[in-house]
Amino acid sequence: MKLYSWNVNGIRAAEKKGFLDWLEKTRVDILCLQETKANMDQLSDAVLKDHGYYAYFHSAEKRGYSGVATFCKSKPLYVQEGLGLERYDREGRVLLTEHNNFLLYNIYFPNGQKNDERLQYKLDFYDDLLLIINEQVDSGMNVVVTGDWNTAHHPIDLARPKDNINNSGFMPVEREKLDIYVENGWVDTFRIFHPEPNRYSWWTYRFGARERNVGWRIDYFFVNEGFTQYVIDADIHDDVLGSDHCPVSLALEL
Repeated sequence: MKLYSWNVNGIRAAEKKGFLDWLEKTRVDILCLQETKANMDQLSDAVLKDHGYYAYFHSAEKRGYSGVATFCKSKPLYVQEGLGLERYDREGRVLLTEHNNFLLYNIYFPNGQKNDERLQYKLDFYDDLLLIINEQVDSGMNVVVTGDWNTAHHPIDLARPKDNINNSGFMPVEREKLDIYVENGWVDTFRIFHPEPNRYSWWTYRFGARERNVGWRIDYFFVNEGFTQYVIDADIHDDVLGSDHCPVSLALEL
């Protein structure tokens, strides 16, 4: 079973750049998109239904902002928009789908760059999500959490760590939140298979950063530790263009 996650930085823009052709070629089992930046009434039938997938969307109240979508080859057992916390759900940040062997959280984590208030909002989101997914695991479920986490965890996860230590996305207070996830038994699947440096999933559009591979790894598949026995691969697909992010993937043998 192949799962992909991709911050498309606007699904309507991605459609014009060949997103549907890529989806047809890749034929993943589940695709999680973040930062769709669209409401249902703004999307074409080609994106909504003419692709052979069950497609689910959670859009922000503010049009053209945030938003996530999950495309599934097989119909999920259950679908939920949001975490059930209005503070976050009005921004269209979470889609939960239940599958035969696991729960899948598709998440566009908040960005903390704007100001201290938004940074605290981001930190609170990490805390509140962790309580929810820990409870799911404690109840006997396996859980996959994917999306744009908006934080590079370790110095290996960005090209210029020393230059960004005071910038949101690599601040110690943000990285500590990911440390807490790991301490709670959550596993960054990419690092199971790829200990090497210089592997990134986001590059600024400025300064030719992507061509020079001056990037950040901020898109992840995390799973609860007990589920790692079913993980057979994880990767980053930096050859796929169309966004300032590239897709990341997880392969399962269930």
